[in-house]
Amino acid sequence: MIQGAALADGGADTVFLSGGWYEAMRTSPTAGAFEVLNRLVARFEGRAWVISKCSPRVEERTRQWLDHHDFWGQTGILRKNLRFCRRRADKALHCADLGITHMIDDRLEVHEALRSSVPHLFLFGVYSGPIPHWLHHTRNWPEAEQALAATLAPGR
Repeated sequence: MIQGAALADGGADTVFLSGGWYEAMRTSPTAGAFEVLNRLVARFEGRAWVISKCSPRVEERTRQWLDHHDFWGQTGILRKNLRFCRRRADKALHCADLGITHMIDDRLEVHEALRSSVPHLFLFGVYSGPIPHWLHHTRNWPEAEQALAATLAPGR
């Protein structure tokens, strides 16, 4: 969802995954992602993580893309606050280890794995199925920021 979020028609942008290096690096961040993440990082006093499920090949490409787009400088997320796993459900292990309280992800399967351990869950992007009552649906980064902010104490 930082890049490659579902398109408006619900399809996937697969250039990052299937294209060459140059095509992947030209893939733009999702609209508003860097700006919103920068503000959220400040609100959480730097306690922000990227947890991504992907193959080793896509992990390498993701690291290159993040560097190429100055993700770290633009968002304030520390380079060391990046974790990868090979199965979506394994994101729950990282969240438990890190004490994650808020998670934005575009996969219902991930949220189902996190439901018992992460109190605030935000399903990001285009989604046409029924939304469980325990999950916030946010279609874009400004909506995600607003929904997340509503869960925080005033002044945070």
